[in-house]
Amino acid sequence: MSGNRLISEQVKLYMEERKVGKSQESAAAKAGMSERSGRRIEKGELQADSRSKRYWRTRRDPFVDVWTEEIEPLLRTNCQLSPITLFDKLQKDHPGEYQDSKLRTFQRRVSEWKALYGADKDVLFRQEQVAGRMGLSDFTKLKEVTITIQGQPFTHLLYHFRLAFSGWCSVNIVHGGESYTALAEGLQDALWRLGGVPREHRSDSLSAAYRNLAKDAVQDVTLRYEELCGYYGMEPTRNNRGEGHENGAIESLHGHLKKRIHQALLLRDSSDFSSESAYADFLAGIVRDINVHKKDKVEEERLHLHSLPLHRTADYTEQVVRVSTSSTIQVKRVLYTVPSRLIGESLRVHIYDNRLAIYLGATHTVTLARVFASDHNHRARQVDYRHVIAGLERKPQAFRYSQLRDDLLPNEMYKSLWAWLDGEMEPRKACKTMVGILALAARADCEQQLGEYLQTTMVRNIVPSLLQLQHKFDKKRKNIPDVAVQQPLPSSYDKLLKNASPLEVH
Repeated sequence: MSGNRLISEQVKLYMEERKVGKSQESAAAKAGMSERSGRRIEKGELQADSRSKRYWRTRRDPFVDVWTEEIEPLLRTNCQLSPITLFDKLQKDHPGEYQDSKLRTFQRRVSEWKALYGADKDVLFRQEQVAGRMGLSDFTKLKEVTITIQGQPFTHLLYHFRLAFSGWCSVNIVHGGESYTALAEGLQDALWRLGGVPREHRSDSLSAAYRNLAKDAVQDVTLRYEELCGYYGMEPTRNNRGEGHENGAIESLHGHLKKRIHQALLLRDSSDFSSESAYADFLAGIVRDINVHKKDKVEEERLHLHSLPLHRTADYTEQVVRVSTSSTIQVKRVLYTVPSRLIGESLRVHIYDNRLAIYLGATHTVTLARVFASDHNHRARQVDYRHVIAGLERKPQAFRYSQLRDDLLPNEMYKSLWAWLDGEMEPRKACKTMVGILALAARADCEQQLGEYLQTTMVRNIVPSLLQLQHKFDKKRKNIPDVAVQQPLPSSYDKLLKNASPLEVH
């Protein structure tokens, strides 16, 4: 063909075709050359390219003076030294002798030495996947896109479960990070969605869950993980720490999952969602599409799965706390308020990834949204004014200097309202008015509407009285009707006596 040198095999094939009677055109096409090249071969004007690949050096080795004496001893001592590190040292030891233009040559030389004399490298042994044998779990983070809920960044991880054979998958939103609780909840959700149990479950080393834990706590997490797998009849296995490729059947699919999510967000033209549940529905749709395309293999694998137990097992950790006189509890370095009727009681807290279920004895009392401290050196608060407003209404002046004052105000609307009241009214009246507004918001369940209304009145520099606000928003408050009562005339009683029997009169 034009532009390419002919090799001896092409010439040989062309001549063999000609000997059996093929035309120049046909023989040339068979040998992959032009008809003109065939004619030139027959005339002796064109010869095959007999040049072979060169394996010898045509220039003097620029590192011949230092390789044996300086570079090789370093490589033999520590084969992990990189070519860049060695080249930097060479330039420092021999100023001006080794320009940057020689770096590529040096890299090839080091690479060749390591291939011939270096340490053995890790070998990846690709596994044969057996139906029903293995399910894998891991956590991953979306890095190319920021998910927002009503414009606010939503910090989270994704728990990702896969069956190694069919590729069936399940995804859960994780709020707090890698933990046993997130693993237990996500794994059980996946198994019940799947409708069966594989023989083995493989996870990473849960190093994030073990970080900053005492030895006893680490052993407790390990024991609970083994008990969880034992409850479902799975053999629990883990990667060796730092060996992500041992979980390769899911690690490689993290990228595919995140690519699908990213593309779906591009198609949606927004990464903002109205609520967390809307985002969860969006992820569920992507997972559903993935599983539909693997339907045949999933059905095949389901035949080899074990049956589920009758019910789920615990997927939470438990902590016993006592309610302080401030109507607060401490859980995982976070301060939570609880209803004030629980002050002084000991509560059992079931700690899930995204919520706290609180029990007094065996009776469920309240569920709180879980909050996470930003780092290990800080604490956080989750304050609900509804829990303590009854007590605050009895002594509203405690609001001004309360340690929880700013947290008692539910949002920025109420914080700006308090700042305005505090500037416009005398201190006692400002506190009483603010507490009264919060009490009304709690009692009438009108926090958003009341806040928006007060924002409009604040702009007009008008503050309605608490009584006016109650009449407008407290629909549950019953007004006593005006009842007109007519007093009968005394003479009417005489008529009753005349009509009565003697027995009734006595």
